[in-house]
Amino acid sequence: IHKLDFLSLCLVYQPKEHPEETHYDAKFDRCDGVEFDAITPDEKGNIFFFKGDHLWKGFSGPAQLANGTFQELDEYHHLAHVDAAFRMHSKDEDEPQAHDHIFFFLDDMVFSYYQQTLEKGFPVNIQQVFPGIPSHLDAAVECPKRECTTNSVLFFKGSDVYSFDIKTKTVKKKEWNHLPNCTSVLRWVEHYYCFHGNNFTRFHPVSGDVSGAYPKDARHYFMTCPNFGKWSMSHRKPRCKLDAITTDRMGKSYAFTGDYDFLHESWKEVSGAVDAVFSYGQIYIYKSAAHYTLIEGYPKSVTEELGIQGPVDAAFVCADQHVAHIIQGQKMIDIDLTATPRAVKSEASLPIHKVDAATCDSEGVKLFVGPEYYLYQTPKVLAVSKISPVAQKFPPRIFGCED
Repeated sequence: IHKLDFLSLCLVYQPKEHPEETHYDAKFDRCDGVEFDAITPDEKGNIFFFKGDHLWKGFSGPAQLANGTFQELDEYHHLAHVDAAFRMHSKDEDEPQAHDHIFFFLDDMVFSYYQQTLEKGFPVNIQQVFPGIPSHLDAAVECPKRECTTNSVLFFKGSDVYSFDIKTKTVKKKEWNHLPNCTSVLRWVEHYYCFHGNNFTRFHPVSGDVSGAYPKDARHYFMTCPNFGKWSMSHRKPRCKLDAITTDRMGKSYAFTGDYDFLHESWKEVSGAVDAVFSYGQIYIYKSAAHYTLIEGYPKSVTEELGIQGPVDAAFVCADQHVAHIIQGQKMIDIDLTATPRAVKSEASLPIHKVDAATCDSEGVKLFVGPEYYLYQTPKVLAVSKISPVAQKFPPRIFGCED
């Protein structure tokens, strides 16, 4: 789960060759092995999967007409097909006016949306916003500076890849014949996935190199389908119950539930479910700036690292603070992370009996219990509280879970 600080969402649409035809009666089931036209997250981190004039929101649920979400597009063009989609969530200081805008591409035209409202003066020709980029693309994806040489957007058309520099608006063309023809591309958890047919292949955004056993069936990883993936026996989505959640120094949030397959894509040494996780300059045990590389000497026992006895139900650290708040049952233990060895500063009793996960972000401290969470203004408020606040539901679509 990512906390996005900037988004641009670009969709490229292909006109219908026969205007008299309609696709509105089409019924798509992505578990049948759909080849997606485009995949992209929105500004809240919800992932959209496009096929024809339909889309899916999130990793589960039925298809719905795309014009139900992007209504104004039908005023200019029948929404029959999405060629490509991408997002950018790193704000370029030279383009402040583009912050939090969503861009749609229809043929050779671009639409700019802000807070889901079409901006005055749009649509305009695509060359006015993305000079040098062809129309009728196969796929597109944003690539921030820490993963590409510059803040860029990668556009795919056949075996050609166009790297568009957001700041200079210059384009470098590459040829990646070794990759399949990507009908959609998704950047997810700082990795890049080329979707082709009902499969996907992970690649490096600079070189296009592929490492690992690919292609893989998308139904095992990117959607909940009967007879596919870890939930195939139950034919149900997982329950909305978090095991752990944290936010790193870059503002990205990570939630863990069960032993979801992609956990092992980023944190290869971790097996099974995660009990608790917190961030302190770097993700605990892992270097967040080095693509989650396990720090030498880890893992260690809770006693050796924190000076307490396990197990731990939940843990969190607030930004710019040096205290780890460890929750065990109805007790919260505060540990001074600047001390060597670690030292317990204080203990407090909590009004909540069993906490599944906890995190501290800009809204305050959140304690997750099943499909609900309790919000406290600060750790100090939590420590002195005698009663629980009103429980709030977290949106199931964010975690791809079931109420």
